[in-house]
Amino acid sequence: LAVTLAVAAIPEGIPLCVKLSLNMGYKDMVAKNVLVRKLAAVDTLSSVSVICSDQAGSLTEGRMTVVKIWAGGARYLVGGTGFDPTDGQITREGAETFADAGQDLALRSTLLSAILCCNATLGRVTDAETGQERWEPRGNSSEAPLVVAARKAGLSEGTTSEYARVLEVPLSHSRNMMLTVCGTNGRKQLCPGGMTLAESDHYFAVCKGAPNMILEHCTEQLWEDGSVLPLTPAARQAVFDVVDEYSSMALRVVAIATRAMPELPFDASDKDLTAELLMALRVVAIATRAMPELPFDASDKDLTADQKFAACRCGLRLVGLVAMVDRDRDDVKESVGLARGGGIRVVMITGDSLKTAIAIAKSVQILQGGDDEAVAAVDCVELRPSEEYLPSREMDALTSSVRVFAGARPEDKLEIVKS
Repeated sequence: LAVTLAVAAIPEGIPLCVKLSLNMGYKDMVAKNVLVRKLAAVDTLSSVSVICSDQAGSLTEGRMTVVKIWAGGARYLVGGTGFDPTDGQITREGAETFADAGQDLALRSTLLSAILCCNATLGRVTDAETGQERWEPRGNSSEAPLVVAARKAGLSEGTTSEYARVLEVPLSHSRNMMLTVCGTNGRKQLCPGGMTLAESDHYFAVCKGAPNMILEHCTEQLWEDGSVLPLTPAARQAVFDVVDEYSSMALRVVAIATRAMPELPFDASDKDLTAELLMALRVVAIATRAMPELPFDASDKDLTADQKFAACRCGLRLVGLVAMVDRDRDDVKESVGLARGGGIRVVMITGDSLKTAIAIAKSVQILQGGDDEAVAAVDCVELRPSEEYLPSREMDALTSSVRVFAGARPEDKLEIVKS
């Protein structure tokens, strides 16, 4: 290096000096398991002023675990960690004894409904290195903890195979929900110890997703003894209070809802079903509502999907809430502190709710005690108040001061980074 510096005294030697210096830095980074495809990127790293990070799997472990459930007005604690369904049990919160509450009607109805709207599975695999068996999920990481919780309530892996699925509307960021419709096979109960079904109910629709979207169309709710109560404004606010409480604890809250149907509100053999019609069905399936017949003439070709939706969306029933934790990575706080010490602003962009995002950001020190949450954390709806993104100047002004973006769509992340 001394020889190179001496050569660099002559202008023609400067490029050689720079290239050797970058190579030395590249070797140091490789030793720390940092992969750099292009050498010029090493030089670019020295000018970084902002790091935008996703939340799940980046700041957190990406291994969610169900820890709390609200079902039928009762609260439950779910013990154990990881994916082992034999580790821990479900108990009622505040109970004098730690008796297993897995047989409670509302709890079983909520968890069975949840796994009927999942594609994840759970099984035992053998570790190739240690030779020991461990539980391992397959499928969506946000569905796996629902399957584990259901197993803790005594719902076996084969339970879902008894319900033939006839429709699936997969999760998307635009609707923020997933819907499935299954046959009931003449059951009088959803499951042993679960909520009752009418003899005329031949189909059972389940929808899981964001609580605010589900509660928007509910007028009643399942209660812990199996009865149905009206979802009054006060009762609706009480549910929102539970959601806010769980979210402030850095928990991701998923609402589980169902609808029993005597027949499908569409022709199952029709391959030309539009996305609008499936969307209408998705909103109808937000909650439980038994109907002796469809509230419109299914043969009327002049009815639009919106009209069918408006006819079906009244009188829906809420089932339950499931809260999951995704624990912080061990080294995140230290990394965020080092970045801040180097003058780099760390920004978290997540699809979680604002309250959940704020709680996680505080936990990993992206938000600190003296920060004004109203300024430092926003919902991405503020980026597109009328479904159109803010002008560049306003967008730049907003992103320059915000460190937490919640409720982000994939396209929101691109706009934030561009700004």
